[in-house]
Amino acid sequence: MFIFVRMESGYEKYAFPDGKRYNSFVGYFKRKYGERLQKIVLDAGFTCPNRDGKVGRGGCTYCDNAAFHPSYSTAGKSLHQQMDEGIEFHKVRYRTTEHYLAYFQSFSNTYAPLDRLRALYCEALAHPQVVGIVIGTRPDCVDEQKLDFLADLSGGKILDGWSREMTDGQVRTSPIVIVEYGIESCNDITLNRINRGHDFETARRAVEMTASRGIDTGAHFILGLPGESRQMMLDSCALINGLPLRSVKFHQLQIVKGTRMEKEYEERPQDFERFSLEEYLDFFVDMLERLRPDLFIERFVGEVPPRFVNETPWGLIRNVELLRLLEKRLEERGSWQGRLL
Repeated sequence: MFIFVRMESGYEKYAFPDGKRYNSFVGYFKRKYGERLQKIVLDAGFTCPNRDGKVGRGGCTYCDNAAFHPSYSTAGKSLHQQMDEGIEFHKVRYRTTEHYLAYFQSFSNTYAPLDRLRALYCEALAHPQVVGIVIGTRPDCVDEQKLDFLADLSGGKILDGWSREMTDGQVRTSPIVIVEYGIESCNDITLNRINRGHDFETARRAVEMTASRGIDTGAHFILGLPGESRQMMLDSCALINGLPLRSVKFHQLQIVKGTRMEKEYEERPQDFERFSLEEYLDFFVDMLERLRPDLFIERFVGEVPPRFVNETPWGLIRNVELLRLLEKRLEERGSWQGRLL
C-alpha cells in the first residue's frame, strides 16, 4: 500500500509504509498477516537444467550455491531437521517470532516431477511452526500443471484439515505460497553470456502464468553483470515494471572465487561495471526512481561470506546499515520510488 500526497515543500511524493521513501518489504508480512514471519532457507536436493545437461552444463557463470545459504541448510539433512535448526538459528536475533516460511532456495526448486514437489512442499508445511512456503526457481522450470497445483495449495484445496493459529488470533486454513524467479537480467545477450539457459521472454511468460493464478510472484536481478552498462540496467526498469510482480530483489554482482566469472573478470575487467558503495547507493536511487511504486523492494544488496570472495571493497558493512544509508541518500536527493514515472 502507498499513498499519493502533496508535501509542504511543493513537490509530490509517495508516502510508503513505515515512513520510508520506497516500498520496503520489511514489515510486509506483519502488515498482511498480523505478525513477523521469518524465512528458513532449505536445501531439498534439487539441481538445475543448465547443470545436468538438459539445457547446459556448468551452471551460471557466477554461481557457487554454497555462498548463498546458511550453514544449517545442508543437503543430506531432512527438511524437518533443517527447519528445526533454522528456527533455533533465527531465535537468537528474532526472539518473538513464532511462525516461519519454508524457503526452498538452493538451485531450482520446481525442477522435479510434480509428485516429488508435492511430497517436499507438504513435508515442509507439516512443521507446526511453518505457515507457508517460498519457492525459488528458474522461469524454464514451471508449467501449467505445477502452477495449477501451487494455486490449489494456496487456495486450501490440497491439505485437508491444515490450519495455523496466528499471533493475532486469526486462523489460517491454507498456507502462504510465494514463487520467486531468478531472472537476473532483462537482456538476452547477457543471459546467454552468463550461461543462464533461458531468455527474457521465458521469464515474462512464467511470471504472467504464475501471477494470473493469484500466486504471489517475486523476481531476482543482478546489477553489474558483464557487458551491461549502467544505462542498460536503468533501461531494464521499464521491462521490470511491465511484469505482474509483487516483489523484487536486487543484488550487486559479487565475483565468487572458483567460478567461471572470476576467470572472465581477470581476463576482461573492462566488461564489468564495478561500484563503490557511494556509487551503488546513488545508482540504486536512480533505479528506484524508475520503478513503479507498488513493487515491494525485498532486497537491494547481497551479502556473500568473505571467505567466498577475493575482495570486500565495501568492507564488512551489514545489510541493516546499508538500508539506513539508502534511506539517507533518498532524503538527501529529495527522491522516492517511482519519482520519474
